[in-house]
Amino acid sequence: MDGETLTMIFFIGGVALMIIETLVPGGVSFFLGFSGLLVGGLRWFGILEDPAASVVAWLFTSVALILAMRPLLMKYWGGESSFKLANEDVEAMDEVVDVVEPVNAQDNSGRIRFQGISWQAKTLEGEIPAGSKAKIRYRDNVTWIVEPVDELEE
Repeated sequence: MDGETLTMIFFIGGVALMIIETLVPGGVSFFLGFSGLLVGGLRWFGILEDPAASVVAWLFTSVALILAMRPLLMKYWGGESSFKLANEDVEAMDEVVDVVEPVNAQDNSGRIRFQGISWQAKTLEGEIPAGSKAKIRYRDNVTWIVEPVDELEE
């Protein structure tokens, strides 16, 4: 392969990789393509003539650009992301729920409807009849511990 063909491969490959960046965003293929254009330019001006040196230069400039520039670009042009610490048990505390099956202190046979789902529930003392309201106190494994809600609290 002659020198001009290899130079054109670097140019065409660099442009192709930069176009691929529009289809598969992330910054990596852009820097690989930019590095290809850089090495192609160095070959065009006669600075790099050896094919092996050209490939090594492309590899090193690609890695250097990715490591140095990608974090900076992702900081300013990064994608949408959100982060939220979620503790469903804390968020559920003091929620008023419907009692589906009678809830009592002896067993886990009672059920409540919380967030549209039927859950096992029990109370620490007494009984809460079906059809009434209860307030979530905490969760013990998969069983919600609830207490009756006074009519004044609703």
